[in-house]
Amino acid sequence: MNFHEVRLPSRLAFGSTGGVERRTEVVTLASGHERRSTPWAHGRRRYLIGAGLRSLDDMAALTAFFEARRGRLYGFRFRDFADFKSCAPGTAVSAGDQVIGTGDGEATVFQLVKDYGGLGREIRKPVAGSVRLSVDGVEVGFAVDEATGVVTLEAAPGAGAVVTAGFEFDTPVRFDADRIEVTLETFEAGRMAALPLVEVRV
Repeated sequence: MNFHEVRLPSRLAFGSTGGVERRTEVVTLASGHERRSTPWAHGRRRYLIGAGLRSLDDMAALTAFFEARRGRLYGFRFRDFADFKSCAPGTAVSAGDQVIGTGDGEATVFQLVKDYGGLGREIRKPVAGSVRLSVDGVEVGFAVDEATGVVTLEAAPGAGAVVTAGFEFDTPVRFDADRIEVTLETFEAGRMAALPLVEVRV
């Protein structure tokens, strides 16, 4: 897959804007009623970065990062400062934050998931060293694949046991443009046109 397991440096994302988009198809009937549907099971994140940069050094760093990703070709990790934890951004991660499964006495492999009001989002890019996991409230040993968000417990949870996890995570994105523009304003400062990012499915 065309994805680099590297995160955009946080200082290059200051001043970024963005959030979740959804695709909803609305058909208005002759009666005035509506039929609404969506081809997307999950929302997709979009961001604009770079517009807040003024330092030529930071612009050079973003340009180098853009070049290393070959523009839109390779995806990378991005920290969405509004949504990067299994809990609220201002709260400490705990092993009981999110329910990720129920034991059956045999399964040891579970996917990290974050719940959004009944809609589960699979977390594919957990941050190294941030994952905590418990079974029925007791923290247990496990291994995690940081490229997929799959956790493997050392022992299978008993039937009916609740498996929960806490974690920080990145959003997998790519640049959504093959061009980057910088304006020189002084010998030590400049201005960069906003550079779009779009979430990718991994």
